[in-house]
Amino acid sequence: MVDILVRNVDQATADRLKQKAKAEGKSVSEIAREALTAAAKPSKEEAWAEADRLRQKIGKVTGDSTADIREWRDNDERYR
Repeated sequence: MVDILVRNVDQATADRLKQKAKAEGKSVSEIAREALTAAAKPSKEEAWAEADRLRQKIGKVTGDSTADIREWRDNDERYR
């Protein structure tokens, strides 16, 4: 994990973070981490680009999975 120090946060924002943290039963750090995680989340375009990259890396998938699905479905073993 990395520590990030955010300087010069205005008092109104800090107060709202504290109120939100108290209302949700969390720490201000948890609320700030959640906000940073949401802000750093990849865009839809980035997610689709990654999916396309993986599809290209894997290549075309061929074959019929019907037999595998039926075997899994009909297997009487509780755990595999």
